[in-house]
Amino acid sequence: MSKIVATLIAGLFATSAFAQTATHATTPATKAEAKEAKEVAKADAKVEKAKAEAKADVAEAKADAAKDQAKAQKKAGKKKAEAKADAAEAKAEHKADTTAHTTHTTATTATTK
Repeated sequence: MSKIVATLIAGLFATSAFAQTATHATTPATKAEAKEAKEVAKADAKVEKAKAEAKADVAEAKADAAKDQAKAQKKAGKKKAEAKADAAEAKAEHKADTTAHTTHTTATTATTK
């Protein structure tokens, strides 16, 4: 019986010694993994920040382009309106000249008869 008790006690000591060495052996590996995970998280954060900045730059560029396009359309609209006004004025002058010429020609023909 004493042999059985001695074996059980030896087994307990062996188990506790194995458990202690296993814990100490995994701790450095766990620290390294934690450090690596932290570095990966930092790298991911940098990538996300860069993406966010790029999206902000794109949005700003699109806003500037839309603003420039609206400005150009406004200028084009003004030029078009001025061109229409000039064409209408030229047409009115032509009509007035034609009417004056016709009136002058008719008056001259009537006077000669």
